[in-house]
Amino acid sequence: QVQLVESGGGLVQAGGSLTLSCAASGRTFSRDTMGWFRQVQGKEREFVAAMTWNSGNTFYTDSVRGRFTISRDNAKNTVFLQMNNLKPEDTAVYYCAAKYSGGSYYETYNYNYWGQGTRVTVSS
Repeated sequence: QVQLVESGGGLVQAGGSLTLSCAASGRTFSRDTMGWFRQVQGKEREFVAAMTWNSGNTFYTDSVRGRFTISRDNAKNTVFLQMNNLKPEDTAVYYCAAKYSGGSYYETYNYNYWGQGTRVTVSS
């Protein structure tokens, strides 16, 4: 059974930091593109960051570039999202996803597996 399990969410003050983790199991993800998305209630899930399988390419949405860093440990089937200088507008449920098929890295429908999400709340 394929599973993606996120952890590391919580409540933090503006300007603070959090590191999200996503532990993958059930298959080898080392050749997948791994992505992070977030969703605010009532809004569509939006792309945050992605990393190709060989970690050669990383992608970020403009609002987090320079503050968030995506990384992965293929040996441990784990992907991370280091979030610094958090802002209240970063408040959302964050989802980890894996993509082994083609298509763009920023579209949700191109991803094959999803985690259940971890909530991040940034207070002002």
